[in-house]
Amino acid sequence: MHAIWLENRELSLRDVERPSPPPGESLLRVTLAGICATDLELTRGYYPYAGILGHEFVAIVEEGPEDLVGRRVVGEINAVCRTCDACRAGRSSHCERRTVLGIVGRNGAFAEYCTLPSSNLHVVPDSVPDEVAVFTEPLAAALRIGEQVAIGADDRVLVLGHGRLGQLVARVLSERTKHLRVAGHDTGKRAQLDALGIATSSPADLGDTRFDVVVECTGHAAGFDLARRHVRPGGTLVMKSTYAGSLEIDASALVVDEIRLVGSRCGPFAPALDRLASGVVDPMPLIHARFPLADGLEAFAEAARPGVLKVLLEIGAR
Repeated sequence: MHAIWLENRELSLRDVERPSPPPGESLLRVTLAGICATDLELTRGYYPYAGILGHEFVAIVEEGPEDLVGRRVVGEINAVCRTCDACRAGRSSHCERRTVLGIVGRNGAFAEYCTLPSSNLHVVPDSVPDEVAVFTEPLAAALRIGEQVAIGADDRVLVLGHGRLGQLVARVLSERTKHLRVAGHDTGKRAQLDALGIATSSPADLGDTRFDVVVECTGHAAGFDLARRHVRPGGTLVMKSTYAGSLEIDASALVVDEIRLVGSRCGPFAPALDRLASGVVDPMPLIHARFPLADGLEAFAEAARPGVLKVLLEIGAR
């Protein structure tokens, strides 16, 4: 089968053997996949991964439980042991022996086939097209913020960055607070949010305004400093960016101002699918381009261009 392979930070299109699902896992025929910022950062050395990239996908179950075979699914990306301390404590996304689709120890979805534990799979409603369902994983990541931080209607919330994830975070948080602002440099991306009634501005126009909660989605180390400047004493700074390289932190300022720093990662799939099925969140305007898997290297080059939102890989027919 064809696949996009990463090794030593170099991408290639390879012919690799089709996987065989181990016990408890399903064989998935991938139909559509999305390139996200984490995929791009892996090519820059964010994590020493070698293998097939990709973790945002829609697929058809080819082999697996009888009630799933032939069904269209999306899948949670953490394959967990269910027996370690973290799993038993209900923190399975932090399983001590986990593999992560296309990121840690497990080949991903930028291929004609992949495998995942059958318990990770969620059936996509017939009314949800593939190009909407493929946003389930990043939308779930956006919803994770609400599981970690209590945000009330009167809380002042700032989202820094209006790229692939920032757009979805803004849509989710607009359900929770009347005082949401999204800051970014790209006027086109800001216009998409303005059309939804979400207030936007350039970072320079924020002035000295402080917020109760700041969500950092810029994808750049400099975003942390900007976020720190705009969170009020006693406020919360949520980190959603993953990027290669180090981060300099003024730890004393965090202590003195009693800032709560929250790392935020994977989130709940079922509520994400519900929002996509109901149309509460419409991700279609975020799609920038589509490429066949055979043009995957060109797709990555396009996704890495400044200002580009979601690039999709068309891998197989339904």
